Amino acid sequence: MYIIPAIDLIGGRCVRLIQGRYDRQLIYRDDPVEQAQEFALAGAKWLHIVDLEGAKEGRPVNAETLAAIAALKQMKIEVGGGIRDDASIGKMLDMGIERVIVGSRAVSEFQWFEQIAKKFAPKIVLGLDARGRTVAKHGWTKDSGLGLLEFAVKAAKLPIAAIIYTDIAKDGMMEGPNFDTTERLIEAVDVPVIASGGITKTDDIKKLAELGAEAAIVGRAIYEGALKLSDAIAAAQLC
Repeated sequence: MYIIPAIDLIGGRCVRLIQGRYDRQLIYRDDPVEQAQEFALAGAKWLHIVDLEGAKEGRPVNAETLAAIAALKQMKIEVGGGIRDDASIGKMLDMGIERVIVGSRAVSEFQWFEQIAKKFAPKIVLGLDARGRTVAKHGWTKDSGLGLLEFAVKAAKLPIAAIIYTDIAKDGMMEGPNFDTTERLIEAVDVPVIASGGITKTDDIKKLAELGAEAAIVGRAIYEGALKLSDAIAAAQLC
């Protein structure tokens, strides 16, 4: 198992949203490039970046910042947020991004997602953000009406790199992840599952590893000092 620290971007700054709400925004760093360098120094091999403005507007907005971080070449990077066409995916990969996360359009237009999963294999990750057992879309602002597990099983038949599962109610709350749904998802699909949302302590990491999670994305707990990134990495390596 491995740990992926997170950088969420709004206005070129590192922020976190509480439960996916844009009106509940915490600003942590003005320079995400410096933050990425600190994550690399702490031992991170992967970095998770979400363009929150892009997710809301339906197109990449913080491309300049993404390019600056990718140019460091210090970690493998996965990027999501507003990436909803072939050209945007190609641009990210040309930038040096390792994996591209697709969520909203995968949910809304599965046929297109099937095409790009095959076209860009194995570089596509499915981002499944859920409220309860229902998948959300458009930067977490709308419910799709689709069942989480049912959609995941369908998507897992494609040549995707992984599924990132986020329980929106847990995200940014620092109260632990949704272990039950994470476990059901891992048991339901044959592709790697990456857990996200609410991961706060090393015990959370150990339990996710026991459930079979491929990796864990950690954000607010690191920024606020509840969990040291180096400790999280060490805990994951022991699992």
